[in-house]
This record gives sequence, structure tokens and C-alpha cells, in this order.
Amino acid sequence: MIPWVLLETANIPGDRGDLRLKRRGAEFSIMLGSNELMNSRLSGSEEALARLACLKLRGRERPKILIGGLGMGFTLRAALAELGPDAQVTVAELVPAVVAWARGPMAEVFGDSLSDPRVSIVEGDVGGLIRSSRSTYDAIVLDVDNGPEGLTRTANDSLYDLLGLSSARTALTPGGVFAVWSSAPNRAFTQRLRRAGFGVDEVNARAHGTRRGARHTIWIATKPAG
Repeated sequence: MIPWVLLETANIPGDRGDLRLKRRGAEFSIMLGSNELMNSRLSGSEEALARLACLKLRGRERPKILIGGLGMGFTLRAALAELGPDAQVTVAELVPAVVAWARGPMAEVFGDSLSDPRVSIVEGDVGGLIRSSRSTYDAIVLDVDNGPEGLTRTANDSLYDLLGLSSARTALTPGGVFAVWSSAPNRAFTQRLRRAGFGVDEVNARAHGTRRGARHTIWIATKPAG
């Protein structure tokens, strides 16, 4: 078996712990401690996250989408495939090294997605963009943790509490979509979304995008149109 090779490490700003980028042949992995956050061979549920969110935007002119977390670009590439040429996609990535990895060691994974004219990359906290926005985005898509708790960064907890959900609702246009990826179900989070005034659909998606692989959870929360 081909061994894993550690390519680079990166500190998570404002928190403890390092991300580690590893490669084994053509396969990449990003780790935090003993947790594998993402793997280049497991993209099905992240792609489903983008497709389900964009499906809700069909018919909108010049939709604006905010993606929290660049990762390995699965969500970004899937969104670009679904959206028309008039869309604007902002990707907020907290760890500058992740952006550098996307343009460097993982360039083959990202293809031409980062040079797409619809895309802008912001190196910073997606929570700050959400809190400073009002009726700005047609969709906010979050894949910054393994679920609605701050695994990669404890400050991310504020994205998922009632105040954070209220900020997301304010940042969305009427009928806008708040989509969240998770490695597992979380009933308390579903209830918080409803308390924050969202209509909620909870969807299961496989890691491989077929009937194989781990089953992940996606919340598609919709702000009322009125």
C-alpha cells in the first residue's frame, strides 16, 4: 500500500490545533488531530449540499451565494455546475494556507474553479460576513465543521446558536436558503433552525454520492418569502 505523506501543516487562526495536508498517490486528506475533515475521494455529500441549495434558487436572476469553507472545493465546483453565468459566488476561508493548498499541491483537484469569473475568495471568517450583511445573499452554504458544533474552531459555535441563526436569516434575501453539512444528525439543531424562523428539510446523502459510504446529514433551511 502507498504510504501517506505529510505535505504541509497550517495553524487555525485564533484557536489551537493544526490542519495537516496529506497525500497518498492521487488521494489527498486534510486532518485535524485524529479527525479526517475531508478526503478527495469522498465528495458526494458536499456536492449534494451545493446542488440542493442551488435547486432552491432556480429562476432567480443574478443569485448571490456565500460558501463558508473552501476545503477541497467540492461544494464550490458543484455550485458552479448548477448556477448560470450571472451568479456571484463568494467563498470565505478562514485558513489562508487552505487557499494556498488549493492553488498549489491540490491544483489538480480544483481545476479551473478558482479562476471562474463568478468566484471571489475572501480569506476570513464567514461568520463576520454573515453578521455584517442584510438581505444580501440568496443562499448561505456552510461546510466549515463536521456538524453544527465548532469542531475545527470553537468560535464557530456562534454560527449555529440562535443568535447566529438569526444573523443568517437577516443576511438572506426573502425565500433565501441556509444550507449546512454535517457528518451526523442533530435533532437539537433542527429544532433551533425552526425556532429561528426557518422552514427546514433534513436530507441524508452518501459520502460517495451513491449507495456506498457513510451517510451524512444536510439541512436545507428556507427563510420565508414574505
